[in-house]
Amino acid sequence: MTKVLRRPRPRILVAVGCLLAALVVALLPVPPATTPAVAADSGAEDSAVTKSVTKSGTKGPYDDFSDLKVTVHQTKNLHSQGVRVSWEGGAPTLPSTRFNVNYLQIMQCWGDDPSGPDREQCAFGAGPTDGAGIGRTVVYGPADSGNPAAVDPAEEPGATFIPFSPANGEPPTTASIDYTYFSPLDTNEQKAVRTFANGTGETEFEVQDGIQADHLGCGLNTAPSGQTPVPRSCWLVVVPRGDHYANGTKDTNTESDALRTSPLSATNWAQRIVFRLDFQLVDSFCPEGQPERSIPGSELADDAFSLWAPKLCTSTGNNFSFVREPEDSARNEVLSATEDTPAMGVTVDPVAQSGDGPRVVHAPVSVSGLAIGFFIEGTNGVLQDMKLTPRLVAKMLTHSYVHDVPWTNVCNPSPCPPGEPAPPEYLKGNPLYYTADPEFVELNPEFSEVDSQAAPLSLMVPQGNSDTTRVIWNWLRSDKEARDFLSGEPDPWGMVVNRHYKDLDLVDNADLTDFPKSDPTVAPAINNQWWPDPVTYTILDLDPYTADLHDGAIKTRRGNNGRTIDYEPPNLPTPPKVVNTAPPPGRRIAMAIVDTASAERYGLQIAALRNADGKFVKPSVDTLQAGVDDMRPWPDNSAVLKPDPGRAEGQAYPLTVVSYAAASVNQAPKDRKAYADFMRYAAGPGQTQGRAAGQLPPGYAPLPEKLRKQAEAAADDLERGDPGSDQSSDDPDAQGSGGLTVGAGTGGISSGTGSGGAAAGGTVGGDTSSSASEAAAPNGSASPSSGPQQNIAQARQGITPGEILGVIRWVLLAVLFVAGAAGLAGPVMLRYAQRRTP
Repeated sequence: MTKVLRRPRPRILVAVGCLLAALVVALLPVPPATTPAVAADSGAEDSAVTKSVTKSGTKGPYDDFSDLKVTVHQTKNLHSQGVRVSWEGGAPTLPSTRFNVNYLQIMQCWGDDPSGPDREQCAFGAGPTDGAGIGRTVVYGPADSGNPAAVDPAEEPGATFIPFSPANGEPPTTASIDYTYFSPLDTNEQKAVRTFANGTGETEFEVQDGIQADHLGCGLNTAPSGQTPVPRSCWLVVVPRGDHYANGTKDTNTESDALRTSPLSATNWAQRIVFRLDFQLVDSFCPEGQPERSIPGSELADDAFSLWAPKLCTSTGNNFSFVREPEDSARNEVLSATEDTPAMGVTVDPVAQSGDGPRVVHAPVSVSGLAIGFFIEGTNGVLQDMKLTPRLVAKMLTHSYVHDVPWTNVCNPSPCPPGEPAPPEYLKGNPLYYTADPEFVELNPEFSEVDSQAAPLSLMVPQGNSDTTRVIWNWLRSDKEARDFLSGEPDPWGMVVNRHYKDLDLVDNADLTDFPKSDPTVAPAINNQWWPDPVTYTILDLDPYTADLHDGAIKTRRGNNGRTIDYEPPNLPTPPKVVNTAPPPGRRIAMAIVDTASAERYGLQIAALRNADGKFVKPSVDTLQAGVDDMRPWPDNSAVLKPDPGRAEGQAYPLTVVSYAAASVNQAPKDRKAYADFMRYAAGPGQTQGRAAGQLPPGYAPLPEKLRKQAEAAADDLERGDPGSDQSSDDPDAQGSGGLTVGAGTGGISSGTGSGGAAAGGTVGGDTSSSASEAAAPNGSASPSSGPQQNIAQARQGITPGEILGVIRWVLLAVLFVAGAAGLAGPVMLRYAQRRTP
């Protein structure tokens, strides 16, 4: 008898399948609730947004540039920033340090003609006149042994110079050297950039928008009133130079000065390579008639705000503008806010609140940091890497190198010959520059490539008081070597601190928020020894302050700190004075304390700094976020994370900083809502990385998820306002004065009872003491010994996509389980019923 196989019953298959599906769903991980910014590749460039363009040169009447290919690596979506320019197929610049022949000259121009700009529309001719080129002069003569007559046969008869005509409609210049619109201190022209032995070269060009340079007007609205704004485009012009003068004479005396003819001369101009530059709109991007809201505060948020502003005004119905101000000023405005004078500020340190004062909420809006940016030319190109210890930076900030204080003909090596001045006695034996410091050389051996005639500029620092300055000093204090040096102990090579800084209590003064320049030395102006007029200069002439961190980045990009130490003879009735002489190409060595966003914006090289683990770390998305993870809340305000370089371990960058938008609840509802909308945008769409309007520019790291939640909760808290003094502390909606605390593990929100606001690590809001902060676990969760949570706040409105998916998952699990159980129960009950049937 043949055995018949019984097929499984369909209901049993369905039931088992449902149970298995339920098990699979239960085991699937829920994706983290991250914003697109967190998942974005921070290093990726959107070619549609930036657009790299390559063009070739041509064969001229005297020099052949047809093999030259020049690439401008960003031509769209520009504002004031650095743009990388690279090339290949060029003739090597010879000799390597004098730029005498074979180099490129680069300039920015305006012009509304689609074919490109005229010579009169290009910003060139304000740089130093030694070496390559002679500004806007188009003829050079008479002939001499080193420079044959350079009358350009293609030039109009009688022409001697090309005037500059500005885009703003003001009168053109009237002389070859005319600093009406741009000068050696603010010009962005590059009069001579080197091509290396392999025919390649690279530079970072500073493009300027119409806010920084209205004589070019790039990015300013050109559309008639009432029509859709159209930003003015501009041009980048590259003029390659060979070894011929404009009249065809070949330069055979390459040991003398460079080609003494201008790139604006007709023959040279004919070889130009032109690139169109499309700028972001820098004015008139917000609808008229909307409320104007000025937000003062830390410039660490400035670059982010510059991209957020166009989207904020269309998404919030308010026209926001950012004003760089010291954080103390911003805090004062926040505390002074009323229904008649609304205010929100951006700060690093928290807003100190009095017990009976209005409550202030703090919303994290950006993660960035401080950096030491540099631009240093070596014999083989721009040097890319530098390592700095806290002690090296302490030496720079205290002007402990000989050439960091006023000097005249300081001898190297010491002692000086009879009759020549010696170094200041209190710096005797110290290195002349940081590049001659054995500690620096040991870490940076590649700096042997620097031209021996180049004079490194002092480390540039911003003027005024700032929370960010305290971060720098705290980094130095966190390091034993730096503390010992600041206290007066010599380093292992015998270098000592400048005595004028020894008595400033730099080691113990935790409230120091500026960079003092305390050395009172006065010296005769350079080259003053040949003139009878006693003109002198001080440390502020030698090493002037930068206006702010952003200004430091610009000055570094130009390789000129603006020092005025050179003697200028009298030109009656003008008396003699000290003036700036820009360092020539090939010998530019500049360095400044900047913010990470400005360093990225202007394409600066960034030094790797030693952290608490002894690792040399550069700022990046990963190292900045690691720096946030190592922070702990302020002892008296759990809402704000305190920059603490002494805790930066592993890959954490030691100068990481979180910026906060702070606002008082003592404001009208419409103002609270406007500022709450700003917080939501900044912590939400504003964290998507990119260069387009509304995005987070390079130099920032996206806010970690826990800080995003804190910002959202702070915005909700601000919009609700103060519930009133008659509300009991047992009310679940009560916020107290402690603000909001976001639990790292669950995303839950609780309210502290101290003066703090939202803590990003799940620390207990009711205990804001230093010991409680230190007790927090490394992952940011509350320490088991911190005590019970108090005043649990109502959860914020809405849940994250991850939370929604989690809820759906468990609902689906329940449905599948019930369906599976029902499917199995049916056959079982049927069989049971059949057994009981007689």
